[in-house]
Amino acid sequence: MDHQAVLALYDRDMREGARPDGPGDRVERVGAVVRQVSDAGGWNGVLWSDLDEATADRAIAGQVEFFAAHGQEFEWKVYGHDLPSDLGDRLTAAGFRPEPQETLMIGEVARLSLDAELPDGVRVVPATDRAAIELVVDVHEKAFGTDGSRLRHQLLTRLADQPDSMVALVALAGDEPVSAARVELVPGARFAGLWGGGTVAQWRGRGVYRALVAHRARVAAAHGCRYLQVDALPTSRPILERLGFHALTTTTPYLSPE
Repeated sequence: MDHQAVLALYDRDMREGARPDGPGDRVERVGAVVRQVSDAGGWNGVLWSDLDEATADRAIAGQVEFFAAHGQEFEWKVYGHDLPSDLGDRLTAAGFRPEPQETLMIGEVARLSLDAELPDGVRVVPATDRAAIELVVDVHEKAFGTDGSRLRHQLLTRLADQPDSMVALVALAGDEPVSAARVELVPGARFAGLWGGGTVAQWRGRGVYRALVAHRARVAAAHGCRYLQVDALPTSRPILERLGFHALTTTTPYLSPE
């Protein structure tokens, strides 16, 4: 894989050329900033910017003012190759709070190792109704220790209004949900995003996460996607590397001032 070429393609297609997450969202380009603006339950944030030392602080202040005027918190996603090189420090100085850093990993679907198998007694089912979405949210809350209200809203909205844009999956051991994940699909895009992959503590290390990655890769391939993208935590990066993913840069969410 030509890392720089693929990273440039990702920036162009999925950040600068981003499409709205859902029907209640819109993507706007304001000067050198691309942002998503959502309804009350959606994600608000800066997806891409083309800034330098002379323009960064003014752009940061402009986004803070815009979202504050709408009464919305937002996130500024900073990638390791974004400019200026001290963009994160500038955001922190403006009152933003950094979240844990993740690694942007890209895998070319045709070159991935997709032979991962589920443990005995575990099966994967698509989440195609409200009851199954509740299982996905249950796994999310147990695996990550966070409130799943926004995720529930997002998944139910997608299911109702854009069912072809996402495939959510839940792994069941008997009737117990033990892992969940989703793949997000943009019509005509070369990249599919792997999101929300999480496994409850007592089932980690048994290959369930790996099998869900492989399952989603096959879904993406069936939809004609060439690449898979993951914002990987340190716990999942080694698994993804063994499957054939490459680390291209880092990504850090910066949360807007309170």
